[in-house]
Amino acid sequence: KGHSLPYAHRRFIDMFEAANPNVQPEDYPTITQLRYFYHREYENADRIRLRANKISYQKDIRPLIGTATAGVAGPGSRYEIDATIADVYLLSADRQRVIGRPTLYVVVDVFSRMVAGFYIGLENPSYVTAMSALATSMSDKCELCARYGAEITPEQWPTVGVPDAILADRGELLGHQIESLEKAFGVRIETTPPYRGDAKGIVERYFRTLQAEFKPFTPGVVTGTKVRKQGGKDYRLDATLTLDDFTQIMVASILHRNQYAVLSKYDRDPDMPNDMALTPLNIWNWGIENRTGRLKNVSEQALRIALLPRQKVYLSDLGVSCFGAYYTSKELLASGWLHRNGDRKVTGLQAAYDPAVADHIYLFPEKDSSEYWVCSLTDRSRQFRGKSMWELWASQEEQRKATSAAKVAETTSKRDLENLVINTIKNAERSRPAINKQQSKAETVRGIRDNRKQERDAQRAEQTKARQPDNSKPKSDVTYLHGKPDDGAFPDFLDELFGDDE
Repeated sequence: KGHSLPYAHRRFIDMFEAANPNVQPEDYPTITQLRYFYHREYENADRIRLRANKISYQKDIRPLIGTATAGVAGPGSRYEIDATIADVYLLSADRQRVIGRPTLYVVVDVFSRMVAGFYIGLENPSYVTAMSALATSMSDKCELCARYGAEITPEQWPTVGVPDAILADRGELLGHQIESLEKAFGVRIETTPPYRGDAKGIVERYFRTLQAEFKPFTPGVVTGTKVRKQGGKDYRLDATLTLDDFTQIMVASILHRNQYAVLSKYDRDPDMPNDMALTPLNIWNWGIENRTGRLKNVSEQALRIALLPRQKVYLSDLGVSCFGAYYTSKELLASGWLHRNGDRKVTGLQAAYDPAVADHIYLFPEKDSSEYWVCSLTDRSRQFRGKSMWELWASQEEQRKATSAAKVAETTSKRDLENLVINTIKNAERSRPAINKQQSKAETVRGIRDNRKQERDAQRAEQTKARQPDNSKPKSDVTYLHGKPDDGAFPDFLDELFGDDE
């Protein structure tokens, strides 16, 4: 367990003394004897292996006798993919708020050490973000680079196509989601054992290499600790770059590494020319010419659909239900599955969805088939148009919370209403007079119309009285400060015209 030999000898003496109480202390085994026994019974390799736990030994201590390059035939034979949280804090697009650290995915070709694709964003590492990185690695990067101010030609970043194998952690690519990529394009998915980051050491090393390009110059870079010493600064408050700024720096760093970085520790194949500089681009081009040939070229749209995550969907009268939203398409309407004739036997449907767009899903009408129907949101789910799936999930979560709170209030009000109804009925039953035995049932029923008319007239009279203006209040006396003003009415000459003299 990493203790010193004198400490182990003292613990041994405690056990020896308990087991041999009659032995004198001067006859106890000495530390020299213990050291002799230790070196005689345990070889040096065994001592190193047994003093470390199995995971640490396999990852950090065991001897390395192989190389990752020897296990691949050429460019595209194996891609390694992994994610990390970048060591820098970023600002929002308006540079007013600190938004934390971005997620960085990198896809590296093992043979040439070329970065084939990447993902930089604020989503946590997951299957969805891994698929975004893989889609970038298998498609043309010219448009993506131009978006961040880097004009390149396809020859400068030629990693376009589907590789033979993808090596990843178990969490991201282990499961049924990746089966569509395996079945559609014959990609072999390889996963590393738990806690064995050394199994994909090339991509692990690239994280440190790429971040070394910006760390010495960038404000907001993560340091050893967040605990500030007296007079120190919190590095999170030094954040300066936005996500676009950071992506632009990373794209430039990747282009530099791919084209010009000299791999001094790269293990050459015997037939590699000595006059070839060992840069990733040179090794890639040489491997394309002399090894496995080009990667498998596929339709970019088909590749994108195959990489999208899948979700089980359900048929209803309102359309295809996916995450609580309803979708339809002309093919779906023509199929007759939505007709309300009670005959709906289609089950087990799946759809692919783009987390960045909630307006469309891609429905697969047949199991294990690459055919799909593009379905759009119906008018019933128009509230989600123009939003992403993340926004859709957030909206639904807020709606669920609001509905739950409203149902609690509804239950309380419903209980009060029921109590009011019960109490009112009880009071009415107590106030009801005894049945007049002198009047027959027929006479009681015949009097309903006259009784109704009397009650209605009384109710009308009460309403008329309630709506009459209230003249009971006396008018207030007005006191004029500067004399009574003229009322502005026409003069009245009747008294002068018809006076007593007339």
